[in-house]
Amino acid sequence: MTATTMQLFAETMDKTAEWIQELTTAIGDSEPRRAYSVLRAVLHVLRDRLTVDEAVNLGAQLPLLIRGVYYEGWRPAGRPLKHRHKAEFLGLVASAYPGLTATELEPAVRAVFKLLARHVTAGEIGHVRDQLPAEVRSLWDLGA
Repeated sequence: MTATTMQLFAETMDKTAEWIQELTTAIGDSEPRRAYSVLRAVLHVLRDRLTVDEAVNLGAQLPLLIRGVYYEGWRPAGRPLKHRHKAEFLGLVASAYPGLTATELEPAVRAVFKLLARHVTAGEIGHVRDQLPAEVRSLWDLGA
């Protein structure tokens, strides 16, 4: 493996570790594996609610390793899913990662959305939010 290739992977590993650490802190946990599972579950449910074009646009702004997780198992046919209520969205996240208690679920989703808002361009976040129903959009806190 060349030094350039190793540097590419080192950079994406560092960026992925940064995202996981930020999320670990945000959800008030000490276990990075749990933060990874939350991130994966929320990204998959969000991705499946977006049009294919918008899902790809969001994916393009994710760090390489997180992008791989994001696309894992994706079947773009029949997308976007048309759930309209916050409870449906949260239920899908809970199904994707049953390790969250009922009281942890919404704060964990909000933490992932804040993480995305910090690291993805504001324009892209606006496009993503615009595709979500009002109840799901309410989970995005774009302040601080």
